Amino acid sequence: MPLSWPMDDPSTISCPSGLYVVATPIGNLEDITLRAINILANVDLIAAEDTRHTSRLLARYFIQTPLISYHEHNEQQRAGQLIDKILAGSAVALVSDAGTPSVSDPGYRLVCAAIENDLDIFPIPGVSAAVTALSASGLPTDTFVFVGFVPKKKGKRMDVLRSLIDEPRTLVFYESPRRVMALLEDIHVLMGDRPTVLAREMTKLHEEFIRGRLTDVQAALKDRPEIKGECTLLIGAAPSTRSLSDSELDVVIRQALSTPGARVSSVSKALARQHGLPRKIIYEMALEIEKNTDTPTND
Repeated sequence: MPLSWPMDDPSTISCPSGLYVVATPIGNLEDITLRAINILANVDLIAAEDTRHTSRLLARYFIQTPLISYHEHNEQQRAGQLIDKILAGSAVALVSDAGTPSVSDPGYRLVCAAIENDLDIFPIPGVSAAVTALSASGLPTDTFVFVGFVPKKKGKRMDVLRSLIDEPRTLVFYESPRRVMALLEDIHVLMGDRPTVLAREMTKLHEEFIRGRLTDVQAALKDRPEIKGECTLLIGAAPSTRSLSDSELDVVIRQALSTPGARVSSVSKALARQHGLPRKIIYEMALEIEKNTDTPTND
């Protein structure tokens, strides 16, 4: 075993019948627990999201346990087969390509099926990309919202983001490198220039954390020919609002209306959301300001 400290003799490890939900590394293959290695070496079968990917991890630790595929395209059919094996007395381990199974990865249906059949479920904890990114982000970690992957279609994605605009906790997203720029743009449009951290290639050779305002992250990425590696994106909480005086609100509205192409309707909607004020009040003030402005806005 390629480790520098002693481990339990695998021949003495016993895995009772049940489902073992095993966390695996998100990049660096050394980020696996001793318990996970022993479990994977001694269960009867390993259900893997990608058997080729998991084979490399097993080879690293000289594990020869049989593999079977279990992914989003076959999980409904495969879940029944795996439950039958456990009911017959087998110990089955569930792993995803990286991190903890069933957290934005296949596994939820299998866990639910095991519960419905009153089978034992053994969580084997380990790495999670969300917690790994949070720990080094510099954003508040005492409370957060794990969003995971948002919908690929823009309309549905925007609906999800709108529901999070006023969320007072750190937001954690997963996104592919191909779609992360689109996600950043949508968040910027709806939530503004918030504190942002993009974690990429975590635990790997080219690990990168980009920290700053959302526009800073966009600027750091926009000139790259391509973005590589799965991304974990963290967005700061919605800013706390306080009531503006009439004079302060007047200044804010005038500044917004002075932006080229600004419209009373869009300005009113954005400021109402930002400051937690009724849109009607801002709209009426904006109209009054527009009437007394030499250069009216387009509305």
